[in-house]
Amino acid sequence: MDVATASRVLPQTKLTASNFRTLSTNNSSFLCTRSRVTKCSFKLSNGGKEVHFVSHEASRIQSCGSRSQKSDVLGVPSLSSSLKHKDSAGRIFSSVGECTYPVSFIASSEHTAEEKIGVLLLNLGGPETLNDVQPFLYNLFADPDIIRLPRLFRFLQRPLAQLISMLRAPKSKEGYASIGGGSPLRKITDEQANALKMALEAQDISANVYVAMRYWHPFTEEAVHKIKKDRITKLIVLPLYPQFSISTTGSSIRVLQSMFRNDEYLSRLPVAIIQSWYQREGYIKSMADLIENELQNFSEPQEVMVFFSAHGVPVSYVEDAGDPYRDQMEECIFLIMQELKARGIGNPHTLAYQSRVGPVQWLKPYTDEVLVELGQKGVKSLLAVPVSFVSEHIETLEEIDMEYKHLALESGISNWGRVPALNCTPSFITDLANAVVEALPSAAAMSNSSNTSSEELDDDEPMRYVIKLFFGSTLAFLLFFSPKMLLAFRNNNIL
Repeated sequence: MDVATASRVLPQTKLTASNFRTLSTNNSSFLCTRSRVTKCSFKLSNGGKEVHFVSHEASRIQSCGSRSQKSDVLGVPSLSSSLKHKDSAGRIFSSVGECTYPVSFIASSEHTAEEKIGVLLLNLGGPETLNDVQPFLYNLFADPDIIRLPRLFRFLQRPLAQLISMLRAPKSKEGYASIGGGSPLRKITDEQANALKMALEAQDISANVYVAMRYWHPFTEEAVHKIKKDRITKLIVLPLYPQFSISTTGSSIRVLQSMFRNDEYLSRLPVAIIQSWYQREGYIKSMADLIENELQNFSEPQEVMVFFSAHGVPVSYVEDAGDPYRDQMEECIFLIMQELKARGIGNPHTLAYQSRVGPVQWLKPYTDEVLVELGQKGVKSLLAVPVSFVSEHIETLEEIDMEYKHLALESGISNWGRVPALNCTPSFITDLANAVVEALPSAAAMSNSSNTSSEELDDDEPMRYVIKLFFGSTLAFLLFFSPKMLLAFRNNNIL
């Protein structure tokens, strides 16, 4: 569908690794730098008492506990992580290096009367009316994390986005018209924000919760303006994507870092980013609850195929850029099925990826192909589980509920069911609140040492941008209407 669309027209490039990597822990998570240190000091204040701790050699200690407290948190956020690195040790990291301690050593912070906590929810956004569709698509395709062009061709980004959005808009409008004329994502996300605020208040934490959409209103810039206006003193960034991907969480973090880096107030604001939370017990149990409930709607629940459908990404994101999305998704499915088995539910299951577009290879297996294969194998009952989505939107309401349901029934699957998105499920919202509370101690000011982006350099030179826009538009036109591209359009492989 529309997410991560058309990024596959030109060759992919590797994501540049930064000096940071993210580690998930039990009870809390923090950021670590690549460099090691031989001496590190750490100071905690609790109940009016200060505790000084000095380590002359950083050592690795595996923390223990249930997965209920796991989430990936950046305490000193940097744009991109070393995505191929995997670790689960409990660590604390300072700006001078890496220190390792049992997470249980960390004292819980007491919030002063002056402290103003903010929570920033990140999401994709969606057109609220049919007139919004084309500009929404332009914003989507203009994102360099969606259409990942080689540096030599980056001047094509905006002309290409303009062309693709114009060509894509009529088909997309049909999809949005079929679900009521617009995306419900903003309404649902606002409801989640209000529910989260109340869940935090139930834990005696007063916080302002903001919504930042990447490609439509309220844009990230609008939310950050409110954060500055409210004089927030500590910020937790919570993407509403359970699994991390370059094209979702990564893109939003990049925008945040660009804004914070260039603002005197924001650059000093303590921030913690919860990069992923797919392995948290509250999320896993909430998903298992929904699946268990929907299985009861079948006459023979034990015979139902549990069909997990996740949004796909191009294979190059994973194999070339080190996107952890596939690994995190597979681990997420494993954990959900383990929870179901613990409840005595041992249904067969499978995972497939939906929403592929463009002429490049995406993560396999593909949802549409697997549905046909299951029908050919004699599967009669199927429960679709939209696992990478926590809110209803066009990929669930139109793509799964309409397109895939029709395909499944046409392929011989006679009993169809679909698990609803989590939306404001109480157990889910409570777990998000817990994740926020656990991330608070790791908040630290963002680094302002990142390099200026190529987009910012272009914007500083208006005449150069105009020249590039003109020639880029011409080249984009020739590229898209070449015989090869026209063939791709006819085969519905581009848009």
